[in-house]
Amino acid sequence: MPQQPWLHELEIAVDGPSTVLSDREGTIGAPGTGWFLDDQRVVSLLDLRVAGERPVAVASHSGGDTTELLGVARAVSGPTPDPTLQVHRRRVLRDDELHEQIDLVSRSASGQRVDLTLDVGGDGATLSRVKSGLADSSPALETAVEHERVSWSDRRHLTSVTAEPPPADTGLLGEHGGARLRWALDLPAHGRAQVSVRVTAERRVPTSFDSRPGRCDLSGARLDADARWELATTTNLADLSHLAQTDPEHPEDSFIAAGSPWYLTLFGRDAIWTARFLIPFAPRLALGTARVLARRQARHDDPSIGAEAGKILHEVRRETFRDHEIDLAPVYFGTVDATPLWLCLVHDLWRWGVPTDQVEPLLPHVRAALSWMERMVAESPDGFLRYLDTTGTGLANQGWKDSGDSMRTAEGSVAPAPIALLEAQGYAVEAARGAADLLEAVAGQDGRRWREWADALSARVRERFWVGSGEDAYLAMALDRDGRPVDGVGSNMGHVLETGLLTPDEVTLVARRLMRPDLLTPFGISTLSSENPAYNPLGYHTGSVWTHDTAIALRGLAATGHRREADTLIEALLRLAGATQGRFPELLSGEAVGRSAAPYPASCRPQAWSAAAAAAMMTAAVGLRVDVPAGILSTKPSPLLPQGWALHGVVVGGRPVELDASAV
Repeated sequence: MPQQPWLHELEIAVDGPSTVLSDREGTIGAPGTGWFLDDQRVVSLLDLRVAGERPVAVASHSGGDTTELLGVARAVSGPTPDPTLQVHRRRVLRDDELHEQIDLVSRSASGQRVDLTLDVGGDGATLSRVKSGLADSSPALETAVEHERVSWSDRRHLTSVTAEPPPADTGLLGEHGGARLRWALDLPAHGRAQVSVRVTAERRVPTSFDSRPGRCDLSGARLDADARWELATTTNLADLSHLAQTDPEHPEDSFIAAGSPWYLTLFGRDAIWTARFLIPFAPRLALGTARVLARRQARHDDPSIGAEAGKILHEVRRETFRDHEIDLAPVYFGTVDATPLWLCLVHDLWRWGVPTDQVEPLLPHVRAALSWMERMVAESPDGFLRYLDTTGTGLANQGWKDSGDSMRTAEGSVAPAPIALLEAQGYAVEAARGAADLLEAVAGQDGRRWREWADALSARVRERFWVGSGEDAYLAMALDRDGRPVDGVGSNMGHVLETGLLTPDEVTLVARRLMRPDLLTPFGISTLSSENPAYNPLGYHTGSVWTHDTAIALRGLAATGHRREADTLIEALLRLAGATQGRFPELLSGEAVGRSAAPYPASCRPQAWSAAAAAAMMTAAVGLRVDVPAGILSTKPSPLLPQGWALHGVVVGGRPVELDASAV
C-alpha cells in the first residue's frame, strides 16, 4: 500500500506558495522531496556530486526561505584523515525562482582539479499524489538541452535551469528524463571555486487560486529576556513571514498559509488561529485574514462541498485534492469551528483598535456567520453545534482533530458521528458575546439577543459535558451521535479556558487536569491521556503533542490568571525550541527519548499556527492585556522573565507600543 512520505529529517524552505524539501545533504530525489510551486512538483531531481560522490552532510539549517548546508567531499582526500574539501551550499527561494550557490572550499596545501556534476529534472506530480505516496521522484518529463539552458514542462509550468559559470558539458540522463550538468573546476591551494545555479518555473496556465508571497513583517517582534527566547522566536517568526500569501482577488490583503509542504494554501481554522496569535504584532495581517475569508463565506447551501449559508471555509486548493479516501473540491467548507473562530477574530480586531471604518464592512459577514451558528444549533437535536460528512469523501471529523480516529471514549473506542465538539461550543459562546459587544458599539444594534443565546449554550455545555465529580471532574472532548459524552481525557478542554464558557471554579478544575502527568509531557500537552487504551504517542491525535494546541491552552491559562500552570507550558515550549533548533514542528511524539523530543515523522515544518505559538508565548509571558474600546493596556509579567525584560513590536490602535519591566 502506498505510504505518505516522512518529513522529519528533511530540510525545508518556503516562500509563499513555493517550498523546497531535500535531505540533509541537499539532495532532491527521495519520496516527499522536491520543489513544489502552486501544489505541483516542478523539480523532482537535484543531485550534486563531487568527484562522483555526494557530499557527506555535516550540518544543515533551514529557516524562512533559506536552507544552508555544509558537507565534505570524502572522495577527495588529503594526507591526513581530516576532510580537506568542504562543500557549502546556500539555497534561497523567491516565489517562482530557486537560487543555489555552491562553494567548494579547499583546505589542501596543493591545487587540484575537481569534477562537479548536478543532475536535474522534474515529474510534474501533483501535491496530493506525492502526499499519498503515489508518485516517486524520478524525472518523468521530457527534458530539453538548448545552449546553456536545461528545461522541461508540466501541465502548468515551464521550468528551466541555468548556471554561472556555464557547465563545461550538459547531457541528457536517459529515457526517463533529466539532464546532467558538469564542471571541471580548478581549486588552488587553500582556495575556493563557486557555481551559482538558477532554477525558474514560469507559470503558464492559471489555477483557481493563484496566490503569491504576501506581506507580514515581523522583524520588529522580539522579547528581550534570555537566549532561550531568542532561539524560540527568531526562526519561527521568519518562517511566518515567508508563509504569508496574498489574496489573488485583492493582493493588498495577506494571510498565513497553513504549512509546508502539504498545506501551503488558505485554511480557515489555521489562518484564523495564526492571526489571533500574531495580532499584537501584525494587526494588519489579522485584518487581511478576516477579509480574505469573508470574501469566500458561503452564500448558499451546497452539501457536495460542505457549504452552508454564512459558513467560513475550511480550505482552498488550486485543484481537487485527493488523498486515499479523501476527495476534496478546490473550495471546501468541512469545518465546524472556522465560523465562530472567524467571529472571534473580528472581535479581536476591534479590541486591538483597528479603525471602525475598517471593521464596519465586515458586519454583514458577521451577521451571516451568527445566523449560521444560530441555525446549526437550532437544527441540532440537543442544541449544540454538530458536524457530519454526508459525502463519504470529506473529513469525518471537522474540528482541528480531524483524523477519523481522534474522538475516543474512556474505553478507547471511536465515537460515532455526528459529533458535538467541546471546543466548538466554547468558540461559539465567545463569538456570540464578542459579536454582541461589537454590534452594539459599531452598528448601534442591541446585543442582548446574542448574549442570551451564548448564556443558554454555555448552560447546556456545563450541564452535559462534565464527567466525574469533585477534584476528578473533567470536560468530555465531545458528545457523540446519541448525546453521550465522549469521555476520553484529551487536550480539547484547554481550548475553552478563555472563551467565557466556564465559571472561575470550573476553569481551575480544567487547569489542574491539564497539568496531570497523563496529559502533560516535557514538551507540551498530549492530545489524549496516556491512560487511555487508545493512547499512541505517535498517533496523529491519539497521544501526540501539537505545538499550537499547547499554545492555546497557554493563552487560556494566562488570561484566566493561572500563572503557575501557564509558566509550566512556557517552559515546555522553550524546551521544545531547544530540541528542534528553534523551529516548532506541527506535532511531535507524546513521549520523549531521554531528554530529546521524538519527532512525529510526517510532521510538517514550518506550520503556521505552530510557528505562531512563539508570539503567543511572548504575550502570555508578559501577561499582555489589550482592550482599546475599554481603555485597557496592561501587563502582568511572569516570574520566569528577568528583571530587564522588554517586548518589542507590539502595535495597538495602529501605533507601536514598547513594553518593558519599568512600565509594570
